[in-house]
Amino acid sequence: MQSTTSTRDVAPIANSAKEWREAMAKMAERKTPSFFHIRAQLPLQGRTNQVLGASTYMNVVLKTYASGGENEIHAHTNEDHVFVVLQGGATFFGPRGEERSVAKNDCVLVPAGALYSFHANEGKPLVMLRVGAAIDPSTDILARIDEHGKPFDGYSEKNKEVSVVLHENAWFE
Repeated sequence: MQSTTSTRDVAPIANSAKEWREAMAKMAERKTPSFFHIRAQLPLQGRTNQVLGASTYMNVVLKTYASGGENEIHAHTNEDHVFVVLQGGATFFGPRGEERSVAKNDCVLVPAGALYSFHANEGKPLVMLRVGAAIDPSTDILARIDEHGKPFDGYSEKNKEVSVVLHENAWFE
């Protein structure tokens, strides 16, 4: 197997659900193994999503969150996914007040349809590897709903999206 790119390349940040879908679709066209390196410039503010690999049924995304970064309660309707905490920590919340803290090397499996949110802990930026598996790859793998069953854009102000400001020389690797 030959590689045309360095294993140390940094995956681009997906700045919208459209960019995330496009990156997955392009990667899913490959019918050979994909190789990638987990590396990210850390945020001072906001959060990043870097699509590292994808196939028709699966995608791997490196996610970073500045301290205090968060999202709102939502569910993914067409994807089971797992988070692996690589750095920092977070508190996950359920729709009935459930709360669970996670830290480095902890994992969270979220089945399709399960409502949740999480907030990054203060201190080190949160870095998580997210692996998702499509339920039905012919429909939108990034489809999500809010707690009322309405479509919910993960890149929206309602989801606490803020402009990303990256540390000039701080990296996770």
